[in-house]
Amino acid sequence: MLSVLSQTDYRRLFTAQVLSLVGTGLTTVALGLLAFELAGADAGIVLGTALALKMVVYVGFSPIAEVIARRLPRKRFLVTLDVLRAGFVLLFPFVTEVWQIYALVVLFQSCSAGFTPVFQATIPDILPDEEDYTKALSLSRLAYDLESLLSPMLAGFLLGFLSFSALFLGTTLGFLASAVLVLGTTLPKAIHKGHGTFFQRLTRGTWIYLATPRLRGLLALSFAVASAGAMVIVNTVVLVQDEFGGTARQVALMFAAYGAGSMLVALSLPRLFHLLPERSVMLAGGAVLVPALCVVPFLDSLNATAALWGLMGAAASAVQVPAGLLLRRSAHAEDRPAVFAAQFALSHACWLVTYPLAGWGGAILGLSEVAVIMAFGIAASVLLAAYLWPSGDPQVLEHEHDEIEHDHGHSPSAHHRDHALEGDPSGRHRHRKLRHAHPFVIDDHHPIWPQS
Repeated sequence: MLSVLSQTDYRRLFTAQVLSLVGTGLTTVALGLLAFELAGADAGIVLGTALALKMVVYVGFSPIAEVIARRLPRKRFLVTLDVLRAGFVLLFPFVTEVWQIYALVVLFQSCSAGFTPVFQATIPDILPDEEDYTKALSLSRLAYDLESLLSPMLAGFLLGFLSFSALFLGTTLGFLASAVLVLGTTLPKAIHKGHGTFFQRLTRGTWIYLATPRLRGLLALSFAVASAGAMVIVNTVVLVQDEFGGTARQVALMFAAYGAGSMLVALSLPRLFHLLPERSVMLAGGAVLVPALCVVPFLDSLNATAALWGLMGAAASAVQVPAGLLLRRSAHAEDRPAVFAAQFALSHACWLVTYPLAGWGGAILGLSEVAVIMAFGIAASVLLAAYLWPSGDPQVLEHEHDEIEHDHGHSPSAHHRDHALEGDPSGRHRHRKLRHAHPFVIDDHHPIWPQS
């Protein structure tokens, strides 16, 4: 898996990702301490509100940011957002009011909502070979899991001789280092074509996403992962400290167990994909989450909880790691940023639903009851995914085109020649009726998925 790091441009981008993640992890710890300093016992409300704002920004702003990115050179866009994130984080030590936390969270996460999908869509352009890209996806998942394990440990070490405000400085340095690495990377030029009005460009990624069966299945599985993940993130502290009388350190160990399970699967998936198709792996991962949550009411020790959390982390990773492969396979290069932005927004919309369900449901009904409710929701999501994403999902599909006349607003492409173009070079052209087969994705010429 590490062989992909021999490619210089990818190695730089991966290092930039790791530095950004470490910085984000330090900010998470520092933000909690800042909230407690300002709000005391109400710090949980402050953090809960900040988390909700983060999800709202992710859902609402990422498609808009992708449209903005189309008008800018990709490298300049990514470097600018890294620098802006560094600047906003540097303002946190000067916060004196809770509303200022909310304002900075919105600004900071708006930059992340723009940066992350464009960054993710850049990787398949740098690594066109699917096996290399699969390894890169596993490394990316590994980076996220290592961040969840190492950032709290690093924060704890630094807090031994520094104030929590210094953690924000560490984050700033991480983002600036990320900007330098991106600046030193040779990025393929992004391909952008005119796609109608601003609204059409804004919704193009979502249109392609929801019109593609495998991506509709991915969205259903994203809800399953968000349901299990929300249960872990929101209720681990309640389960450990309230139910079992554990310590803050043991809470951290439970999160570490979840991350360790995820890492184990991330390391194994590149080899596993030589034996099993992505659909089977992802549906199996989602299915494992159902009995796992049903076991929650019967947990009687911290060791059992750690084992169960590790299993859920492994199952979630089996769903999340292959997602990039599906997105890469389901769009032309010029549409990938829009489709990655759609996945970013729609998957975070799932978290926007499951976070309050896990939190308020656990507080009102109890952890056992909400775990079973979440399990039923996951079961429904997995069954829906299996229905929406049919087995035997070939890339090459035979399909028929009716005769049409239209205008893309740009010069004819090779694709038009394949479709027996008749027209003038201004862009207005006519396609004769024909039936043929080729790797199929949703685009202007193929707005509807062929019926099997």
